[in-house]
Amino acid sequence: MYLGIDLGTSEVKVVLLDNRNHLVATAGTALTVSRPHPRWSEQDPAMWWSATQQAIEQLRAGHPAQFAEVRAIGLSGQMHGAVVLDASDRVLRPAILWNDMRSADECAELTERAPDLHAIAGNLAMPGFTAPKLLWLQKHEPNVFKAIRMVLLPKDWLRLQLTGEKASEPSDAAGTLWLDVAKRDWSDELLAATGLNRSHMPRLVEGDAVSGTLLPALAQQWGLSPNVVVAGGGGDNAASAVGIGATVPGDGFISLGTSGVMFVVNDQFRPNPASAVHAFCHALPGRWHQMSVVLSAASCLRWLCKLTSTDEATLLPEVAALSATMLDQSPVFLPYLSGERTPHNDPYAQGVFHGMTLATDRAMLGYAVLEGVAFALKDGLDALSAAGTQVDTLSLMGGGARSPYWAQLIADVLNTRIVTHQGGESGGALGAARLGWLCSGGDEAEICRKPPVRAEYLPQSARADVLAHRLDFYRTIYKQRPLAHLVQG
Repeated sequence: MYLGIDLGTSEVKVVLLDNRNHLVATAGTALTVSRPHPRWSEQDPAMWWSATQQAIEQLRAGHPAQFAEVRAIGLSGQMHGAVVLDASDRVLRPAILWNDMRSADECAELTERAPDLHAIAGNLAMPGFTAPKLLWLQKHEPNVFKAIRMVLLPKDWLRLQLTGEKASEPSDAAGTLWLDVAKRDWSDELLAATGLNRSHMPRLVEGDAVSGTLLPALAQQWGLSPNVVVAGGGGDNAASAVGIGATVPGDGFISLGTSGVMFVVNDQFRPNPASAVHAFCHALPGRWHQMSVVLSAASCLRWLCKLTSTDEATLLPEVAALSATMLDQSPVFLPYLSGERTPHNDPYAQGVFHGMTLATDRAMLGYAVLEGVAFALKDGLDALSAAGTQVDTLSLMGGGARSPYWAQLIADVLNTRIVTHQGGESGGALGAARLGWLCSGGDEAEICRKPPVRAEYLPQSARADVLAHRLDFYRTIYKQRPLAHLVQG
């Protein structure tokens, strides 16, 4: 058995995978995000560990015999978060998360300090990345900054609790802006630009390599062998790619979680920061990937449900029942509730419902949200295309993949074949388990197979002209964005 642990933003998910590549069991524990100030997003790492322990206990209680057979653990996690530790490995402050927008000014400062940033890191400086967060701490919390002896990414802080080891791997490290992405190693130049050096960074191993073994006391507590190894793992999207079998150049997927990600595998480092496309390392050696990111995706649907006192199970059938006329009369929605990355790199972008009337009801708002996220994904696909990446099929995964209606809408908007897979909702946790299996001696070709296709969605032409018109209008609304300028000013 192989255990996968995925530290998400809204949940810690754990899975058990057997040596026939069958998903045996899953469990999860919810997380909350603290927003002490506008545009801030933080979590207490102690909550991550507590949630991990709870999820493990659920898994162990439901499948005690299988859990006892775990031989390796893999890790996946939300990227870019800054966990800062002192000389005694104590957490100095709450972790600043990937969707925290406070460090916009520091992004410009970092770009000035490191003229070769784009060539080395392959990405624009954006507030979500880790390095600008450290510049913000240096400026606004100098006592915290002076006490920092180690900076860890979220999943790597979990690794410290599991193994006592400070280690990371290239796919997650590529999202810090401290990595030389082509060399898959820390960049002394980029570290120096934020007042840090290699001593502040964990050692690097590949995602399918051993990073350590389970601490003896923890192994005893969980009823596991003290010889259980922990893989390097991967950032959530790279681990999800391993889980979905996206391992060779041209493979790609869309993940509809808190954020929306479009991920395509490359055989070499192909940066194109001008389009706000991310170029990162894959979790598997010798591979890279390009990625477009929508900061708010399925989280927009959760936000609307909370706002209208309903849930997704109630709202989605109401949306599916709308007539074509009501769809065409629905508002246009910009899903920029947390700013936006691809293609705008605009932390001040705001969400908008445009075109509401007295006839607008909850279902029409629901459709607008689904459509708006699909339009944002289309912007991302166009940015990838401009960077030289072409795809003919994309796998759909994450919580949003549970809606056939949304999957078909995405296929129509992207004019691309969309498929969902059995077990695809397990995402990064499944990929983490597979990476654990690989680090214990498994064969990549056997382990990283694509899961069976559950459903296929081919682009339909019935509303193509209407969707194209609404997409044009969607883009026009962003270009005006008067409220964003007021906030920025």
